[in-house]
Amino acid sequence: MGNQLTSSDIWADVLSVRTQRPLVHSITNLVVTNLTANVLLAAGASPVMAHAHEEVADMAAMAQSLVLNIGTLDPYWIESMRLALAVASRRAIPTVLDPVGAGATPYRNDSIRLLLAQAMPTVIRGNASEIMSVAGSAVQTRGVDSGAAVADALQATRELARLTGGVVCVSGPVDHVLDARGRHASLSNGHEWMTRITGVGCSATALVGAFCAVQSDAWRATVSAMAYWGVVGEVATQVIQTQGHGVGSLQTAMLDQVQLMDQPEFERRLKLVVTSSS
Repeated sequence: MGNQLTSSDIWADVLSVRTQRPLVHSITNLVVTNLTANVLLAAGASPVMAHAHEEVADMAAMAQSLVLNIGTLDPYWIESMRLALAVASRRAIPTVLDPVGAGATPYRNDSIRLLLAQAMPTVIRGNASEIMSVAGSAVQTRGVDSGAAVADALQATRELARLTGGVVCVSGPVDHVLDARGRHASLSNGHEWMTRITGVGCSATALVGAFCAVQSDAWRATVSAMAYWGVVGEVATQVIQTQGHGVGSLQTAMLDQVQLMDQPEFERRLKLVVTSSS
C-alpha cells in the first residue's frame, strides 16, 4: 500500500489478530516470557514459547510468525534462534528481531551479527541506542535503556531499513516506523509510566509479530501494533492513576486494555503522522 494509513485500517488489523488467532513463535528473554505470552493471548494471538533445540525448528515450521528477543542471551538460546530463523526464512514467514541491549557488550553485538548473517529479519524493533548499534553507529548503551535520543537514531533507522530491505521501528516518547521504500510513520501515544516496568518494549515486539502474521504489509503491521500498544498504555495508565494506583498495577491494566479496547476509544486517542523519509 502507499503512504496513506487510517485509524480504520489499523483497527482492521486489530480485528484480524483477534479473529485469526495467529500462532506466534516467540524465543524471548527470561524476564518477560510470562508477560509476553499473556499480551499475545489478550490480543487474540496464540503464543508458543519453545526454545529447545530438539523442537524449535518444528515449532517454527508451524508458526505464522517468529519473534526473537536477545534480552537474556546465552549460546544455547542464540543457537535456538538461529535454527528457528533458518526455518522461518525458508518458509518466508515474518520474522521480528528485538536486539535488546545492542551495543552494551561485544557478545551481544556478535550474537546480533550471527543472526543477521543467517537471515535478515522482516522487522527490527528497538530503542534508539539499540537501533544505532545494529546499524553500525557508535553509541553507548546503558543496560537495556536508551542512551541516545530517538531523533538521533532516525538516520541510522533509514540506513538499517535500506540494508535489511525491511522495516525498522525505533521506540521512544515518539515511535518511528520506517521501511526500505521510504515510508515513515510517527506515533505519539503512550505514557512515561510505561518505561517504569519490565517487558513493555518486549511485548510491543511480540505484538508486531502477531500483526505481521495477519497483515502482509510489514510496515503497516508494525505501525498498527505500535499504535495499538501505545493507546493501550495511555488508557491503562489513566485508569490506574484515577484509581490512585501506581506502576505495580500497570501490567494488569495494560492486559485488560489489550483485550477490551474498542474502536471509538482507539480512534479518538490515536496520534499518527505518516510521511516520507526520503
